[in-house]
Amino acid sequence: MFTALLRTVNRNGANFSLRKRTNVKFPVSKPANFMSTTVATPYLLSPSQLHDEISSGNGVSVLDASWFMPNSPRKPFQEFSGKRIPGAHFLDLDEVASPHELGLKHMMPSERVFADACERLGIEPNSHVVIYDTHGVFSSPRALFMFRAFGHQKSSILDGGLPRWEAEGFASVGIPPIEGEGSTYPTPVLNRGTVRSYEQVVANSFTDPAKDPSIELVIDARSHGRFQGTDPEPRSGLSSGHIPHSFSLPFNTFLRTHTIANSSTPYTTFLPEAELRQALVRAIGADQAELVITGKRSITTSCGSGMTAGVLWLGLKLLGAPDVALYDESWTGYATRAESRIEKSA
Repeated sequence: MFTALLRTVNRNGANFSLRKRTNVKFPVSKPANFMSTTVATPYLLSPSQLHDEISSGNGVSVLDASWFMPNSPRKPFQEFSGKRIPGAHFLDLDEVASPHELGLKHMMPSERVFADACERLGIEPNSHVVIYDTHGVFSSPRALFMFRAFGHQKSSILDGGLPRWEAEGFASVGIPPIEGEGSTYPTPVLNRGTVRSYEQVVANSFTDPAKDPSIELVIDARSHGRFQGTDPEPRSGLSSGHIPHSFSLPFNTFLRTHTIANSSTPYTTFLPEAELRQALVRAIGADQAELVITGKRSITTSCGSGMTAGVLWLGLKLLGAPDVALYDESWTGYATRAESRIEKSA
């Protein structure tokens, strides 16, 4: 894919080539295949919209895709078992994933692993899949990215998650969860234009995008301190800093925090479109933002481990950007490799 050999490095004892080109061409995101192609399906649903969907009997599949940082004492499946939206099933993003040579978690699953998970969860190709998490907006966009990348376009997230659902007066249940009835889900085809690899990101990083309009922009969802290298990473022994020529756009910049009356638990929702655009402009500049939104420049989202990169991916899709990819390994995969170039800036 890349034309000029730059250098050969050693990756876990195996030689592979990093190739550099002055005009890096990435695959354009396209609908994956014949799977549910209802392009009008909204990315976001409110609690009342989800309630109406469930009540309609039109085949909605509700999934709790809550995920917590490795150093958190919270256990997502235990919380799901104690409280969830009626009829919801639990989607374990660390389990529905592919193994990785560096031991990274929640990497994109293979096509059959994804289909098998859908069958266990009772999801059919035409099911409207609605995903939520217990933060409001945190891990649910990553799950939505997975469904859309495998061509299941009839999928949404619950904007505000379980906390907003309850705050707006809708009931949750705490009885033991029931196994799904099972279904048949044909093996889909992954839209490979939506996922970036380490080699692609490295090759792209050698050229300043300000000097070459064909170079893909990379935005990083981690905090400014971690991006700049002034704050530590939550994963022990991992250097902070950033990929050369990438931009800092913390994922919570795309979100609004809400408080619940008589509760200490806040939740998040996406900002309105105009405010999302403003946040993007502040991060990459007005000219580049316009090119991204109109599809004249491609962009990749990254974060610590590929989870909150989904928030940036979804925010960009809400703005109408057509060519948005996600760096699956993200910073953990990048910075773990000794050969990676890491920039730090105060």
